[in-house]
Amino acid sequence: MAHTDQTAHTARTMRRVLRREIAGTIGLLTDEHDFRAMRRYRTFTFDDHAVYLGQVEALLRSRASQGTHTTLALFDPEDYAEYCSKAGLDPDLPANRTRFTAELAAHGPTVPYDGRSLADLVPELVDEAVRRATWEYASILLARLGTCATCGEDLGRAAFSRASRLLQRILDTAPPGHRHLVCSVSTTPEALTTVLHADDDTEGTPRTDEADALEFTAVLALGLATHTPGGLVMRTSAPGSPDRIYGWRLRGNGFVPLTAGEVFDAYCTDVETGDLISPESNVDYCAPPDLGDDTPAPGHHH
Repeated sequence: MAHTDQTAHTARTMRRVLRREIAGTIGLLTDEHDFRAMRRYRTFTFDDHAVYLGQVEALLRSRASQGTHTTLALFDPEDYAEYCSKAGLDPDLPANRTRFTAELAAHGPTVPYDGRSLADLVPELVDEAVRRATWEYASILLARLGTCATCGEDLGRAAFSRASRLLQRILDTAPPGHRHLVCSVSTTPEALTTVLHADDDTEGTPRTDEADALEFTAVLALGLATHTPGGLVMRTSAPGSPDRIYGWRLRGNGFVPLTAGEVFDAYCTDVETGDLISPESNVDYCAPPDLGDDTPAPGHHH
């Protein structure tokens, strides 16, 4: 009998250890609109979004205290309904919500729970979803460009390569410090905007997040390939010196530098009323550095 009890105790201990080895994912309803959409399902028993978020946060803290890793995924009720419809699944079964959440963990935007409050994590999760959607949309449009009728080159790939070289040149010519880049392209039905941050490593070389850089490059490539109106603005910050803001207008297959006056007007004019806005203190609105010869090579080019 004692041997049996010891065996059972050992088995329970092993299961507890294994439980800590299992990573979990929670599909999070981040806003009131999505929460209301899920209330149409009988098995979704929450009726107050604030209470729901509080319970999720308590669960996250509990799992973390047990040494269990948890990932947050953005749960979209419309995507879930479409997923169930295509797979022939009943959306009112909790098991199918779990199955959908597992798919999100593998392919969708996620952020790891690191002990911060949901108030801090939710904006990060939404930003990640927007970044992923922007990257996918830009990539799809680049792929649809097809090949050059003259040389057979993949137009999207060529534009991406050119955008990568231009981005690297912009980072290399920027003054040392933190770099904040914004690229906007006036695509239809709505404009695409992407943001990239770069900081110097120990050797003074600009370093960026790889996923953010891919998204940024894809949006820039789309603007270059389609000759769509757009622009790129850089803000650099370093201790002991004013921030510098400068930029370029996308034109054709390249850039046209904005003058210091154009940068000042863009930052110091209310876009809705046209009224002047006081310039920021300790900020220089200036012309961009020379990027070198940005003219495509002679002969055929797209």
